[in-house]
Amino acid sequence: MLKMRLVKYYKVKAGQSLREIAEAFSVAEGLLIKENGLTQAPYAGQILKIPSARGNAYIVREGDTKELLCGSAQAYREKNGTDIFYIGMRVIL
Repeated sequence: MLKMRLVKYYKVKAGQSLREIAEAFSVAEGLLIKENGLTQAPYAGQILKIPSARGNAYIVREGDTKELLCGSAQAYREKNGTDIFYIGMRVIL
């Protein structure tokens, strides 16, 4: 049986940040950037493709590492679409 993957799209509202959009859909900011080829902040009216995240959303806390959360730096990069990692960042485990 073939599994169909539903693709979500979202129209950015005035004043919304990438972080707010990522939090609303429980995806990592890096995945939004990667999926949409963003090189700057999203603008009002822009249509973003919302990637389907595989894993649980988590907010990075002091003492966390990529390896602790995802098993390895490479696994972290694959799940989150970035090497960026900081306290308060929403990531996918």
